[in-house]
Amino acid sequence: MDSRTLRFEEALLSMDRLLCRSLLHEAMADDGGLAGIEKVVGPSLAHIGDRWEAGELALTQVYMGGRICEDLLGEFCPPEGPQSAGGPRIGVAVLLDHHQLGKRIVTSALRAGGFRVLDFGQGLDPGELARRVRREPVAILMVSVLMFNSALHIRELREALGEGPDRPRLVVGGAPFRFNPALWQEVGADAVGHTGVDAVHIAQRILEETCAQ
Repeated sequence: MDSRTLRFEEALLSMDRLLCRSLLHEAMADDGGLAGIEKVVGPSLAHIGDRWEAGELALTQVYMGGRICEDLLGEFCPPEGPQSAGGPRIGVAVLLDHHQLGKRIVTSALRAGGFRVLDFGQGLDPGELARRVRREPVAILMVSVLMFNSALHIRELREALGEGPDRPRLVVGGAPFRFNPALWQEVGADAVGHTGVDAVHIAQRILEETCAQ
């Protein structure tokens, strides 16, 4: 990790919100807005998670680090942003888990890109999420998970979404798909992304392919 990311990690662990905010401001200025935030936040939280698994950190430190990041993203990436007045909608959701950090980054990136985004929320089971999608159809459904077991339940979601031309394309992301690069195919997803920038590129590609059909 670079020096700024290391400083951000230590600021998170010491719960120094002012320093965290300052470092994110620097990252946004140097690396272009949301991309700069992702460059710092993602590696920091991943390394904190590794240190917790190694017994070096307490679970409370992991939790507080994530909460600080969510709070700061709320400042830098507000939930509402410029969106296209028309066109297909993209749904975002967290399956079974209750973390919101990844979903917030993806939502902000998509809205900044002019996409219409519908946030289905978090902590949803496959059946409930599929029912919500049927009530409020979307062209693409982007689903984030934190735990490996939650990732396996995406198979149930894929089945619940059914078949046919109106089925939304299913895009997945989260830690389990970083650890196992083939997992997204095993659970029946149409694509996988690891950053907010990935989400924008995947959405553009899918919509272009749909229009060309």
